[in-house]
Amino acid sequence: MKKIILTLGLMAFIGLSAMAQQRGGERPTPEQRATKMTEKMAEELSLSADQKKQILEINLERAKKMDQDRAERMKETEARKEEMDSRREEMKKQDERIKAVLTEEQLGKWEEIKLSQKDRGRRPGGQIEDRDEFRKRRGGGN
Repeated sequence: MKKIILTLGLMAFIGLSAMAQQRGGERPTPEQRATKMTEKMAEELSLSADQKKQILEINLERAKKMDQDRAERMKETEARKEEMDSRREEMKKQDERIKAVLTEEQLGKWEEIKLSQKDRGRRPGGQIEDRDEFRKRRGGGN
């Protein structure tokens, strides 16, 4: 009985792994997506040749627009990431400069103040701290 359960579990795991790998491939082109959608609609709705041609144009226009929108969102996301990285770097430089000015006693107190901030994820002065450092302080992982 245990062997049967183990075998079934293993088969399910292999099947799910294979499905996950298939999804990770190349994204279909707008033309491929539009054609696939049009074929499905033609089959389900019994479209005439003229209707099929018109629907293909509509689907292709939409697929191209979706790709364009996706590319724009990716550019915006990358720009936001670069901006945040730049801000983090500036904050690290500021911290280094502050640490160079403070005495050991003041530095210890400053570190305590930073740790005791109630506004989660923020530093004295309203600055957002590095996520990795914040997680380490809070005992969290990556």
